[in-house]
Amino acid sequence: GKTTLSSSAKQWGKHYLRADLIGNYGKALQHPLQNQVNLSGMKIVLDVAWGAAVGIAPTIFTQMGADVICLHNQPDGDRINVNCGSTHLDILADAVKEYGAHIGFAFDGDADRVLAVDNLGRQVNGDYILYLWGCQLQGERKLPDNLIISTVMANLGFERAWKQQGGKLIRTAVGDQYVQAEMLKRGGMLGGEQSGHILCRHYGMTGDGLLTALHLASIVKIGGVSLAQMVDESFQTYPQVLQNVRVEDREKRLGWEKCQAIQQAIALAEVAMGDSGRILVRASGTEPVIRVMVEARDRELVNYWTREIVLQVQKHLG
Repeated sequence: GKTTLSSSAKQWGKHYLRADLIGNYGKALQHPLQNQVNLSGMKIVLDVAWGAAVGIAPTIFTQMGADVICLHNQPDGDRINVNCGSTHLDILADAVKEYGAHIGFAFDGDADRVLAVDNLGRQVNGDYILYLWGCQLQGERKLPDNLIISTVMANLGFERAWKQQGGKLIRTAVGDQYVQAEMLKRGGMLGGEQSGHILCRHYGMTGDGLLTALHLASIVKIGGVSLAQMVDESFQTYPQVLQNVRVEDREKRLGWEKCQAIQQAIALAEVAMGDSGRILVRASGTEPVIRVMVEARDRELVNYWTREIVLQVQKHLG
């Protein structure tokens, strides 16, 4: 039927109803892969989160030959991302195991990012997606200087494994806009975030969850082994704890680096963990909190030093 707009277009400019553009978008996503692979024989579960991917993701994966099972697949603005999608992977993981699927993908509401679930129901985050896609591009000689751009949240296990692969990881502040800027600055072709924002300049300069999902599914199909096996053979994630400490005083929060007690706790932790761990303390730009992140090969060290640093933040800033 006809699409009715709720506000007058005359006041703001012109609007165009171009349903054909959806088809053009789908063709553009599939075109780079059509001569390399199809997804026939793959059972794929898609959690489209009641959002933007509803009208396009199932169609594209079906056209690529996959057997598609959909979750939360009606457009519903009141329920977008509510207990579903890329921030709630439990339902997707259960569905992948129930249907014996090869892989599952969970999009966020606007589908600019995606996370995966392997055939065992385990989460596959942006670090793993970057590593696996990076290995493919590296093998095709399409990754200049074997460079991947990610953020300060990228796991140390990922960084170490990529270095062993002959690659280099550059970190930026959290936010895909910073990743994008660094990619342009350094001529990087692949970058992204642990949260599933992935950018590949071979195909565009913005995060596109559908594009990322198609390429990861293709990597699995071409590889001839399960995603679980690929993940197990790539790298082991270092234990990582992220804790938010509420600090209402904005001046104290933004000036936390001036606190000697916190700096001393960080310094002691860095000595204790050596090069097997990493600490990140930063003031949130959106909430009245200090974020404390500690990761290391040894989980006990992670838990101990997280407690110590959080204690100092609470004592001196809270």
